[in-house]
Amino acid sequence: MDAEIKNITKLIFPEGVPESWKINPDFYAYLTKLGGYTVEQLSKEPDRLAEEKCAVLSQTQELAFSNYKTFIRTAECSREIFQQFNNAETSLNSLVERVPGLTSRCEEFAKASSEIKTARRLNSLTLTRNAQLLQVLEIPQLMETCIREGYYEEALQLAAYVKRLGAKHGDIPIVASIVREVDAAWWALLNQLIAALRTDLQLPRCLQVVGYLRRMQTFSEAELRLKFLSVRDSWLQSELAKIPNDDAAHHLTKTIELSRIHLFNIVTQYRAVFSDEEPVLSPRQLSLAESTIFHSWLNEKVSQFITTLEHDLSRGVGSSLASLLGQCMYFGLSFSRVGADFRALVAPIFVKTVQQNFETAVRKATKKFEADMDKFTLPKNQTQNKSVLPSQKINASTKQEQPPECLLEFYPLAEYCNNLLTGLNNLRLCAPLACVDNVTNQLQESLTSAARTVLSFYRQEQQALSKPEKESFSRFCMCFGDQLVPFMQRCIHAVYKPSEVAQHLGLSTYQLQQQELSYLDQNAIVDAIAHLLPDRIQSSLPTSPPAPILTEKQDQEQDVKVDTDCEVDKSENIENVSFVE
Repeated sequence: MDAEIKNITKLIFPEGVPESWKINPDFYAYLTKLGGYTVEQLSKEPDRLAEEKCAVLSQTQELAFSNYKTFIRTAECSREIFQQFNNAETSLNSLVERVPGLTSRCEEFAKASSEIKTARRLNSLTLTRNAQLLQVLEIPQLMETCIREGYYEEALQLAAYVKRLGAKHGDIPIVASIVREVDAAWWALLNQLIAALRTDLQLPRCLQVVGYLRRMQTFSEAELRLKFLSVRDSWLQSELAKIPNDDAAHHLTKTIELSRIHLFNIVTQYRAVFSDEEPVLSPRQLSLAESTIFHSWLNEKVSQFITTLEHDLSRGVGSSLASLLGQCMYFGLSFSRVGADFRALVAPIFVKTVQQNFETAVRKATKKFEADMDKFTLPKNQTQNKSVLPSQKINASTKQEQPPECLLEFYPLAEYCNNLLTGLNNLRLCAPLACVDNVTNQLQESLTSAARTVLSFYRQEQQALSKPEKESFSRFCMCFGDQLVPFMQRCIHAVYKPSEVAQHLGLSTYQLQQQELSYLDQNAIVDAIAHLLPDRIQSSLPTSPPAPILTEKQDQEQDVKVDTDCEVDKSENIENVSFVE
C-alpha cells in the first residue's frame, strides 16, 4: 500500500511534496481514497473539489458575517490576556534576577558600615599625628621644588632619606606611593643634570654636575665617561649646526674657531673630572683603559673636522685659503698639548686643494686660449707692432718684473698670459713647496698645449696667409717662444724661489736645475713650432734648464702685472709670499 501511495505521490507531485503536507494524516487518507477511484471518478474529482471549495467559502463567509462581533471580542480578549501574561512573566524574571543583587548589596552595606567604623577610628588617630604625617607626605613636592630651583644637594639628601624609609616601611601603601613619586623626581633630576651638560658649562660647574651624577650611582664609571662625552659632543654638534652654510670660507672659519675653543674646553673638563688612574672596568671584565674611550672619541672629532675641512675646501674658499691654513695649523698646534696634533693630516688636504685650484685655473686658461685662437685673425699691418717696439728696449730689471709688452699686439697671448698670472697670483697667497713640481708640470703641459694650438692654427691658415700676415704670425711665434715662455719661468721663480726650494730639499741650486724642479723645459714647449721660429730664436733656446733669473734684490720686488687693452683684463700682482711646508 505504501508503494502505491509513493507512486501516486510521484505522479501528482513530480517536484516533491511540501513538508507541511507530509505530517498531515488527512493527506495520506485522501491519497488512499484517490487510489481507489476509477478513471471516470478521477476525471470528475477536480470539478467536485472546486464545487466543495466554493461551498466551504460561502459557509465561512456567512458564519463570519453573522457572528463577526463575537469573533472581534474573542480576538481582543485573547490579545489582552496574552499581553498580561507576558508582563507578569517579565516582572517575575526581573524580580528573580534582582534578588541576589539585593542580598549582596545588603552584605556590602554591612561590610561598609564596619569599614567606616574602622576608618573613623583611624582618622581619629591620624588627626593626632597630623604634623608628622604632613612632613612625610610633602616629601615629593619638596623634592620637585628642590630640583626646579636647582638645589641638587638637598634633593639628593631627600632621595636618600626616602630610600631608607622605603626599605623600612615599603609595605605601607602611602609610603610606597611616596617612594614611587620620589623615584619619578629622581629620574627628572637625572635628566636635568644631563641637560645641564648640554650647555656651555664652565669647569667648576661641570665638576659639580658630574659630582652629582656620581652620587646618584645611576651609571658605572665607564658609562659615566661615555655619557659625559656623548652629551658634551651633542652640545658641540648643535653649536656647529648653527653656523650658516652659505659661504664655505665663513663656515669653515667659524667651524675651526668653535671646534678649537669648545673641543679644548671639553678635553680640559674631561681630564679634570676623570682621573686617568681610575680603573674603568673590573679585572674580571674586558680591559678597557680610560685613554681608549677618550682618545677614540677625540679621534672621531678630529676625523669629523677633517671631513668638514675637505668638504668646505672642495666648495671653494677664494682668497681665504692662506688664512684658513694658518687657523688650522694653530688649531692643530693647540691640540698638541693634549696629544692630538693633527697638523700632519691637514697639510695634505691644503696641498691637494692648492693643486686642484691651480690645475683648474691653468685648464681654463688653456681652453680660453684655444677658443681665442679659433676666432683670432692675424693683423695685416704693423701699426700695433710699431707702438710696441720702443717698449721692448727696457732694462733687464724691468723686463723681469713685468710681462712683455709685445704680447699686447696679439690678444690671445695677452689674455692667456693674464689667465695664467691669475692662477699664479691665487697660488702665491698660499704656495706650499710640495706643489712646486705639480705647478711646473701644469704650466709645462699648458704651454706645450698652447704651442700645439698655435701650430694647428698655422696649418689651417697657412694657405690663406698674405705676406704681412706671415710676418705677423712670425712675430706671434717670437712673442710666444722668446717672451711668454721665459716670462712664465720667471713667474714660477717669483712664487717658488730656487734658493728656498733647494734649501728645503737639501740640494744645491745646480742640482735643482739638473733635476728640473721649478724649471720649465723650454725646448720641449716650443718644439711643436720650432720650425716656425726664426733662426735667431731657435739658436737662442737653451739646451739645458736655465739658471735662476731673479736676483735677490729682484726677488724682493712686488707687483708683476700685465697692462692690457680694453679687451684684456689686468692681472693681479705676484708678490713675495711666505712658504708653508
